Amino acid sequence: MQPVLGIFGGTFDPIHCGHLELARELRDALGFSAVRFIPAGDPPHRAAPVATAAHRLAMVELAIAGRPGLQVDAREIHRPGRSYTVPTLEELRKEEPSRPLALIVGADAFLGLPTWHRWREIFALAHVVVVGRPGVTIEDGMPAALADEWSRRRLTDAAELGRTAAGSLLVQAVTAHPISASVIRAQLARGDEGVAAVRGLLPAAVLAYIDRNRLYRSRPDAT
Repeated sequence: MQPVLGIFGGTFDPIHCGHLELARELRDALGFSAVRFIPAGDPPHRAAPVATAAHRLAMVELAIAGRPGLQVDAREIHRPGRSYTVPTLEELRKEEPSRPLALIVGADAFLGLPTWHRWREIFALAHVVVVGRPGVTIEDGMPAALADEWSRRRLTDAAELGRTAAGSLLVQAVTAHPISASVIRAQLARGDEGVAAVRGLLPAAVLAYIDRNRLYRSRPDAT
């Protein structure tokens, strides 16, 4: 058995308390040694982030400061081109060949996994932990190619993640945190009134950074 490192990618535009609580809950429930946030530089599956890569990285760094077991990894910010998951996992695997890695994905993102770049190679590099989402039934509408991986790789005992470096699927239910980055951005576009409205939805240091740099003061409709 080896300690498992959770890998949590995303745009974090901006990072908010829902992200942090999810990471903390998974770390505690699954016994991860740490959860590593990896902000995407140029995400391939959604519109371009509103805040720059440098700002988003700075916000993640502020958000996790002083929080045990949470880390940040800037490699996708600094790597040119699209921020594909497989190259990131390949780099992590070269750095620690035998360490179990667990890629954290939401249920909706998991159902779209066959659209990801070189998606089948993910299982050779990491486990996949699927986070349950309200209203999303994972088995319903699952693509046939993904259903095959699901049937062969699914675990029911989280402790098994530490026995191998990669290759398994685990579904983990978590507490719902109905905080939306798009709603936060829309509120912030209202100016000072919006800053007051989102207080408590983001770490205080992140909100202060946003206010100081006047981020999200436009494009409230960005996704």
